Amino acid sequence: MKKHRRKSNHRRLTLAALAVAALGVPSVAMAASAAPASVDTARVVELVNKERSKAGCAPLTVNAKLAKAAQDHSKDMADHRNMSHTGSDGSDPGARIKGAGYNWNSYGENVAYGYATPESVLAGWMSSPGHKRNILDCSFKETGIGLAQPGDYWTQDFATAQ
Repeated sequence: MKKHRRKSNHRRLTLAALAVAALGVPSVAMAASAAPASVDTARVVELVNKERSKAGCAPLTVNAKLAKAAQDHSKDMADHRNMSHTGSDGSDPGARIKGAGYNWNSYGENVAYGYATPESVLAGWMSSPGHKRNILDCSFKETGIGLAQPGDYWTQDFATAQ
């Protein structure tokens, strides 16, 4: 499992590595052929918000731009069969999120692969300190989830807008 996080005021990059996949919301063009994925990504948001509630955090809302960034990254990882915070074009999460039109003040990213269900990917992330920190970071307000096949490549982007 890997996690990626950046805050503009600190310009820090923190990475944690574990073999897990990222979360994702399918793009509108994929909606008809990926109905199960949209159910799975919505379930991840539900599960994440339950964990955040236990920690006293407000629920995350799904942002379409973050969802696009997450889905595109999940697809890129699946296409190249490579789980990484670095895209095949060399992009990092901050650049991908900005490229999707989201002006962030802070962001985080969890990626994983090989988890067949929303429950299993969330369990994987919650057992990793870095990923859990992203999920329970009360300063994050919005999220987007991506899920791509083959291989169950998940991406969850977290952010707070400027």
